[in-house]
Amino acid sequence: MKLKDSLSFQNIQYELRMKNLLLFSILVIAACNTSENINYDDWQVYLGDNMSSQYSGLDQINSDNVTNLRVAWSYSSNDKHSGNRSQIQCNPLIIDGILYGTSAQLKLFALKGDTGEEIWTFDPFDGNYQSFGMGVNRGLMYFENGDKKRMFYSANQYLYSVDIADGTLDSGFGDGGKLDMKKGLGRDVDKLFLNSNSPGVIYGDLIIMGSRVSESTGAAPGHIRAFDVHTGEQKWMFKTIPHPGEMGYDSWPKEAYQKSGGANVWAGFSLDKERGIVFCPTGSASFDFYGGDRHGSNLFANCILALDAKTGAYKWHYQTIHHDVWDKDLPAPPNLMTIMKEGNEVDVIAQITKNGFLFVLDRETGEPLYPIDEIEVPQSDLRGEKTSLTQPVPSGFPNYARTTLTEDDLADRNEEAYNYAKSIWEQSKPFHAFQPPSEEGTIIFPGFDGGGEWGGAAHDPVNDIMYINSSEMPWRTTMLEVRPQTKGEGLYNIHCGSCHGAHFEGGEMFGNVPTLVNLKDRLSVEQSTTIIKGGKGVMPSFAFIDDQNAEAIYNYINGMEIDEKTVVIDWPYPYRMRGYEKLYAPDGFPMIKPPWGQLTAIDMNKREISWQIPLGEHKELAENGMTNTGTENYGGPIVTSGNIVFIAATSDERIRAFDSRTGKELWSSDLPAAGYATPSTYSVNGKQYVVIACGGGKLRTKSGDSYVAFSL
Repeated sequence: MKLKDSLSFQNIQYELRMKNLLLFSILVIAACNTSENINYDDWQVYLGDNMSSQYSGLDQINSDNVTNLRVAWSYSSNDKHSGNRSQIQCNPLIIDGILYGTSAQLKLFALKGDTGEEIWTFDPFDGNYQSFGMGVNRGLMYFENGDKKRMFYSANQYLYSVDIADGTLDSGFGDGGKLDMKKGLGRDVDKLFLNSNSPGVIYGDLIIMGSRVSESTGAAPGHIRAFDVHTGEQKWMFKTIPHPGEMGYDSWPKEAYQKSGGANVWAGFSLDKERGIVFCPTGSASFDFYGGDRHGSNLFANCILALDAKTGAYKWHYQTIHHDVWDKDLPAPPNLMTIMKEGNEVDVIAQITKNGFLFVLDRETGEPLYPIDEIEVPQSDLRGEKTSLTQPVPSGFPNYARTTLTEDDLADRNEEAYNYAKSIWEQSKPFHAFQPPSEEGTIIFPGFDGGGEWGGAAHDPVNDIMYINSSEMPWRTTMLEVRPQTKGEGLYNIHCGSCHGAHFEGGEMFGNVPTLVNLKDRLSVEQSTTIIKGGKGVMPSFAFIDDQNAEAIYNYINGMEIDEKTVVIDWPYPYRMRGYEKLYAPDGFPMIKPPWGQLTAIDMNKREISWQIPLGEHKELAENGMTNTGTENYGGPIVTSGNIVFIAATSDERIRAFDSRTGKELWSSDLPAAGYATPSTYSVNGKQYVVIACGGGKLRTKSGDSYVAFSL
């Protein structure tokens, strides 16, 4: 068969499939028990739809022809960080054939979906990107009402409303088109860190928003709020750290509502439009690793929280960790689905976790569909701490990542790796998934980033299969007693050391965190002070640190601290964390045996794993015969009716297609930089595309500033 004949045959196949698409869509909608009308030519909502299904009914690209995928177009914003410290984590939206995404410097842009040609760009910082910190955006929110079409997204502390016709601000929204998210929280948080990395969700004329806040001392509260999409007026607020007289108030100390922070929705929301319920996955309370000042279970931290989307009124909650001291935030919006139980259809939410557990709850009541056991767990021996006696562990659905470690799991690929792993193992507290932080050192596994993470899980509503990627990387947390020390040393240890390291070496928690060794050769004290107070790249603002204290930090880093008198640092806890420590062996790979990253398919009706495979490859190990290791990964999968799971996410800088029924890898392609984001798929003029943001900048990989689209 000639090439043109083959293409014609494929087009005929596609036309036949398209004739059945309407009926197929109706069946899918019925299966999902939602009145939402999904147009699969577009990708109009973050993670695919309000149910966070990460699913598309398009099937022009399918398991029979996916090997014919080629690059259709690529687009570069030309704004990556030259030092490999920028990222792009955006799951782009496609509306009427136009793709909307964000760049490494958080510019919003519009492209022609079939060619990648730029239509317009909006820069929220007017070229002054250096002045803002924590520079990541994961997605957008689209609103349409008649001729009014707006794209909402967050950068720094502001929520922007942009006219999609020309990329200009909607002057009627907020203050000239932007809304200051630090206002209206009921407490003065002007000098505290707050932004929104992940998008909110739109319900009617309301835009419901969460936030990212500090995980250390002096954190803002993570209250959930709704704003008018036209004016920016705040319409309701649900206080996740309850005030006196409110439900959950007695799960905190009496004054916690005035000073405690966290319990925030940083990962995004799911929405049942038919029922008018918004589902809110909350994070841990701050300070993440010591709760001596917040005795109790700390509602509504670490909760799946169901609220009335119109009013913010409480409906139900389920807490997945009590009194969290492990930074085990709920990392992604729950998937809304309808599954079978004892021959009956049940509408549920399925929540992935960093621990590799899957919580499945009745959507109306929050009751577990199958038993969730409260197991006894080890207790903290830190002074002043009172950890929970029990923690919930689901037993009805399989774990999708390893949740235990034994000495047999230690790396044995070479003697040096094994000796390192054995020494860490023997120095640390005995492993338990809920072993509290300690002065000896506590191994966290899966790591602080999961297990499951913010890329989310995909759900095929026709076959009720859930697809979850996981990282399996051991970390260690070590608590240090706060002692008298010089001003600069103390301020550095409290505010900087967890990311930049005890010896200024840098780290990987939020990206490729730079070394501060020989800082004075690169930055003056004035330049350093500007960055400390304003933030830069992935580093948040520390606006509350005055010039004198910023200079003390600078002098300590550079070994020229003048004031050698020891002082008691203003730190409200008796302990601090030494730093986020990934447990790599001396050869640069994890101290445990692989797999270090997996992709898992779970049959939600049978409650069993359909297949599970390593995700990603380390080239240097594969060349020496060590294959199927998997890699750490960031960003999630999507699944289509063409029986394909698409995912990038891995540190080997590739995107892959798997047969959704078997897990067999069918296709892969190199990317210009790692795709630490969730892909989108859409159709323009009858042609299906798959697009991925290639931002890199994590896991010691280079930064990128491009989007790449593939088609047949």
